[in-house]
Amino acid sequence: MSVVTRFAPSPTGYLHVGGARTALYSWLLAKRQGGQFVLRIEDTDIERSTEEAKQAILDGMQWLGLNWDTGPIYQTDRFDRYKELIQQLLDKGQAYKCFMSSEELDAIREEQKAKGEKPRYPGTWRDRTDHPEGQPFVVRFKNPQEGKVVFEDHVRGKIEISNSEMDDLVIQRSDGTPTYNFCVVVDDWDMGITHVVRGEDHINNTPRQINILKALGAPIPEYAHVSMILGDDGKKLSKRHGAVSVMQYRDDGFLPQALINYLVRLGWSHGDQEIFSVDEMIELFSVDAIGQSASAFNTEKLIWLNQHYIKSLPASEVALHAKWHFEQQGVSLTSGPDLESVIAIQADRVKTLKELAEISSYFYQDFEDFDDKAAKKHLRPVAKAPLETVKAKLMSLETWNPESIQSAINAAAEELEVGMGKVGMPLRVAATGSGNSPSLDVTLNLLSKDKVGERIDKALTFIANRENS
Repeated sequence: MSVVTRFAPSPTGYLHVGGARTALYSWLLAKRQGGQFVLRIEDTDIERSTEEAKQAILDGMQWLGLNWDTGPIYQTDRFDRYKELIQQLLDKGQAYKCFMSSEELDAIREEQKAKGEKPRYPGTWRDRTDHPEGQPFVVRFKNPQEGKVVFEDHVRGKIEISNSEMDDLVIQRSDGTPTYNFCVVVDDWDMGITHVVRGEDHINNTPRQINILKALGAPIPEYAHVSMILGDDGKKLSKRHGAVSVMQYRDDGFLPQALINYLVRLGWSHGDQEIFSVDEMIELFSVDAIGQSASAFNTEKLIWLNQHYIKSLPASEVALHAKWHFEQQGVSLTSGPDLESVIAIQADRVKTLKELAEISSYFYQDFEDFDDKAAKKHLRPVAKAPLETVKAKLMSLETWNPESIQSAINAAAEELEVGMGKVGMPLRVAATGSGNSPSLDVTLNLLSKDKVGERIDKALTFIANRENS
């Protein structure tokens, strides 16, 4: 049997990290078995579904690298198929028209609550044939009243639900549109889904869906219901925890490799291993190894992983994602050093790609002002002679490389008989605008000789203006 899995989000909001983890597990299961991964957009909630949300889902999946083999398939394109099968169930007596008004049903449920009973539809129209003409109705699935639904969940183990605990589910609304639980069943059947990985909040839907599958004569997929993700504070992950949208993590400067690596460990593990390449995830992942307990999101751990990948991935791969952050900050990369070279010397100094872009802009554009704190400390009158001396030596260099640059700085310090810091720190502030940068030899090497000369002149003008003010 060829494994076919699916990720089926509802486009009523962004792709959140819980959904992304479900998608990842489904994707890994398919890839591990050499199967197919289907992306299905469950947009039957027409009032709440938006084109923006649909695009956000596609963007999030593509950014994470969770490419689908089939899809995206939209449920709204399949309404004729759902209606065909609903009519089939009606014809076979496995579904029926219910003319109970919503007001009448609400009153019954309130009465049941008052008696301490579980609110449920009482089956009033289950066997009636006295259908009023011209009255609105819903279609309900005629759920078996005896026996039980038993299925083996890959995460939860054996689950049993008595049919007597389930009422007759609405499968078509009064406006003629099919409902979620019915569409899911038909889609899973038509698309040959063999394994369904989804959140534990769907456990109550599964017995209902299995009964509908049986009524349609369709095969039953295998199920795995994964636990929820909790925030750092132990409460259900929500907007108050900050970035819960996948694309927000992109915006905040995280690499998709880091987020994928982090998400796979939120419920699944392979010994004590923390770092996994995608190939390793595919090779090692098992849906049966997913734990039952809820996982707490740890932002500090994600940051640690992000730093690891910024430092360990090839600079060319990091550059693919870092470029976007420079663009967002209005920094053009058309003039200046190769971005991979900048990443190579800055990777150890940052936690995120957003931070990388922020501290590296001086390689690509001139800064308007020097950092105030650094300038007050290092661009004082006493720095004038060191800057003039080191400029002369740097500008006389025939070869512009880290070795010759360092020799020129050393020579300036020796000539002035001062420590390296007396030359190096004013030079660093002059060249970069701040007091923090990688070592001067590699930093200046990525700036052109002419650019370094211009910026030293700017620093000398700054010092002169301070003296005269």
